[in-house]
Amino acid sequence: MGVIASQSPSGKQFTSIGGQAVLEGVMMRSPNFVSVAVRRQDTKKIVIKHDPYSTILRRYPILAKPVLRGVVTLVESMVQGMGALSFSAEIGGEGEAAKNARANGGKAEATEKLSRTEVVGSMVFAFVMGLLLFVALPHAITAVLTSERFLAISVKSPLFHAIDGAFKMMILLAYVWAISRMPEIRRVFQYHGAEHKSIFTFEAGEDLTVENARKYSTLHPRCGTSFLLFLVLISIVMFSILLPILGLTNFSDVAWKNHLGMILAKMVLMFPVAGLAYEVIKLCACRMDNAFFRAVIAPGLLLQKLTTIEPDDSQLEVALASLRQCLRLEKAVESPKSGFEVVGIEELSYRPAAVGEFPEL
Repeated sequence: MGVIASQSPSGKQFTSIGGQAVLEGVMMRSPNFVSVAVRRQDTKKIVIKHDPYSTILRRYPILAKPVLRGVVTLVESMVQGMGALSFSAEIGGEGEAAKNARANGGKAEATEKLSRTEVVGSMVFAFVMGLLLFVALPHAITAVLTSERFLAISVKSPLFHAIDGAFKMMILLAYVWAISRMPEIRRVFQYHGAEHKSIFTFEAGEDLTVENARKYSTLHPRCGTSFLLFLVLISIVMFSILLPILGLTNFSDVAWKNHLGMILAKMVLMFPVAGLAYEVIKLCACRMDNAFFRAVIAPGLLLQKLTTIEPDDSQLEVALASLRQCLRLEKAVESPKSGFEVVGIEELSYRPAAVGEFPEL
């Protein structure tokens, strides 16, 4: 998920440019463009793809209202993220194909690009699997544990939802820890750190160079990892209050049918919960000079220690290349057609831009 734009009471403004790590690269999104920079594994050159971008929030201002905008932003980020992952896998696959071809003395075959239908299908599959893993599974475990046979806790009790939330948190932490052990994902997490350092450099008003970006933290207060944590915490409170009030704990006298109804209700309610999590991140992130808000955001930063890893200079260069390309396009700097290659970021001259030029809607 990208960086969330906001402005603090003291006047310090954050950028609406955000990013996402992909395979051997980084996607950056500015108000009008999306840029993806990926490092080829055979030539080590940086391949840069860019496309125009227009958020649906501009066409339908009602969707830019608090809570609603968070849901829309989440969906748009998922769509763009899947497209960027498809492109990065394509470029990475070309590098592997060439490497294998050289080893076998044959000709490299181009990696087939995913179709729009396949991208959408992958996104839907990932979304459904996420709901099953982080909504259905913890509820099912809690239902068994709190049944008459064991703890005998009513589904109307806040304790039921507290236990459900505890299992959600454990599953989230276990999932993140498990994937962080995979070499490919560790490299993605390094690019995640590079994305954060690049955004920090831009927000500080410094030139977008590896030397400047190197000193910044990999932990960013407006990161999607923090969003996931708040999503879980807010869902505990919301489900404890809303499900009994709305009568969503009495679907059937048959226990399994009742729990199935509750799981489906929770899946639907995850959308407004996501919108609230988005607003909490915005509220806290622009008030980091306040001890209370720093304390609130601290668990999210702690979780980022699992999802971000210190990048090397070559990874920082890729993230900065993606960000530079977004700025080049926003400032109408003449650029090659999408899909061009550069040896290094010195080939991507850009006009300096202030953070205030990219405010939130």
